[in-house]
Amino acid sequence: MSIFDAIGIAGTGVTVNRKWMDAVSDNLANINTATRTSDPAYEAKYVVAAEAADGKGTQVAGVVTGSAEGRRVYEPTNPLADAQGYVKYPDIDMSSQMTSLMMAQRAYQANLQTITTAKEAYTSALQLGKG
Repeated sequence: MSIFDAIGIAGTGVTVNRKWMDAVSDNLANINTATRTSDPAYEAKYVVAAEAADGKGTQVAGVVTGSAEGRRVYEPTNPLADAQGYVKYPDIDMSSQMTSLMMAQRAYQANLQTITTAKEAYTSALQLGKG
């Protein structure tokens, strides 16, 4: 383990949490995207994190998508409505997405604080030899 591993490991956390926030933002942006019942609904994105291959930090192992089935809503005035008056919306829960967004934001901030603290510790260590 080198002296700068703390910064490198926290940096991997920043990257994963940024991608997690991006996925949640996409989901929230498309939560009210209506489609025809014959078309697939927007598929929510979920980031899967895993330990980094070198064991130092974390990485994005992949992105899993939700169901394209969506939920049918009766909106006969919607121009996309079928003959029965239904349209399809993504099956995304606003409260769970907001919870995920807050968790990703807190983890992102914690990793940034780790980088800042490590940088200050290294800077202080460099000042020890100076009189």
